Amino acid sequence: MGKQPHVLVVPYPAQGHVMPLMKMSQRLADAGVKVTFVNTEFIHAQIMAAASTEKCEEKSGSGIHLVSVPDGLEPGDYKKDPLKLMETIPRVMPCHLEDLIRKMQQSVEDHDHITCIIADITVWWALEMAEKLGIKRAAFWPAAVGVLTLILHIPKLVEAGIINSNGTPTRNEMIQLSPSMPTKSTAEFLWNFPHDPIIQKFIFAETFMANQAIKVSNWVFSNSFYDLDPYISDLIPNLIPIGPLLESNCPGQPAGSFWQEDLTCLSWLDKQPRCSVIYVAFGSTTIFNQHQFDELALGLELVGRPFLWVVRSNLIDGSTIVYPNGFRDRIAHHGEMVKWAPQQKVLAHPSIACFLTHCGWNSTMDGLCMGVPFICWPYFTDQFHNRSCICDVWNVGLGLNPDEDGTISRHEIQNKVEKLLCDEGIRLNSLRLKETARKCVSEGGSSWKNFEGFIEQIKC
Repeated sequence: MGKQPHVLVVPYPAQGHVMPLMKMSQRLADAGVKVTFVNTEFIHAQIMAAASTEKCEEKSGSGIHLVSVPDGLEPGDYKKDPLKLMETIPRVMPCHLEDLIRKMQQSVEDHDHITCIIADITVWWALEMAEKLGIKRAAFWPAAVGVLTLILHIPKLVEAGIINSNGTPTRNEMIQLSPSMPTKSTAEFLWNFPHDPIIQKFIFAETFMANQAIKVSNWVFSNSFYDLDPYISDLIPNLIPIGPLLESNCPGQPAGSFWQEDLTCLSWLDKQPRCSVIYVAFGSTTIFNQHQFDELALGLELVGRPFLWVVRSNLIDGSTIVYPNGFRDRIAHHGEMVKWAPQQKVLAHPSIACFLTHCGWNSTMDGLCMGVPFICWPYFTDQFHNRSCICDVWNVGLGLNPDEDGTISRHEIQNKVEKLLCDEGIRLNSLRLKETARKCVSEGGSSWKNFEGFIEQIKC
């Protein structure tokens, strides 16, 4: 056995990217690997503020060391100007990250030397830096494998005339990259922003760099499992599934959440009947206008079942949270609203009946591995692909359909929830996928073997 390996982890500064890499880091730390987790200064401050005092005090012994580097942004830039975030991070952050790495490599302490850098594919420049410095590197893909497959096919899509050099579809059509994959509308490509061509051009260029990130990496990991994506070995032969990534049960591990979790909702769930509660959560970026927010609230009221609803302070576009008149009084005995929830614990609770979700990949994996059926309401980018998989490939959920003005009505919400909860086939499919997912991460499973194999390689 050699010296203790030391892994440096670099996520993209967004909740949906930080969380899965934090879970991966927890598994590495549990296996005896030293982990340095690098966030931007703003994200680091958010995580530390969200963590409890107890976790902050214990983190130094958890095997994960949280550090930060400058990002060149003011705090308000993260919310106000997404384009500035995407432009500034790769321009400012690399030099600071390289300084951090060089200091570690020059340390007199062997355990400070970095064995491997694990970076989100979207921070491709960190992987190129690792190659330049002679450090082993692993790319991590935080979204669905089918989305990565689409990205890797960009040159062929351009060559076939399906998209132009800026990623704009030349026509609206359905395409299928493989017989085992769902068909995809060109209007729903993750980089497609028809109302803002500047953002689209930048996102498309950054997305295309995933090809380069994979080329320079020794390993390419995904938060998925073979049985979920049987086309992995055909379309991306070097991809290594290690999912589903679950939170560590060890005390003191940093959670990586940007908001403080409201644990009181677990006590509220304890008081609800088995398989009765609708869990409603739309991740960290979904934003509704007031009218759509009202329709959602009134739809939950119409269903008449207990519900737990995660209502972020910024869930409504440009304004504070205002519920429909009298709503809170009418649902006081069966509705619970919190600002942020411990999602995996919630979905594992026996009182949960279904999950009304934006279909982000982390939420999708959470629901799958807990065996909870989905009501799908995608917001943007890869979430439309995930909805197609949930509804059309795995058959573990139903999608919501907007009316003529693009609004999801209260009646549509009521009808789909009632239909889902009466569908025995969807329930059984959900339980089967849960069992498959659990086997993959249990000792001897495919994801377990992949992860253990990686640890053995970096320990050499």
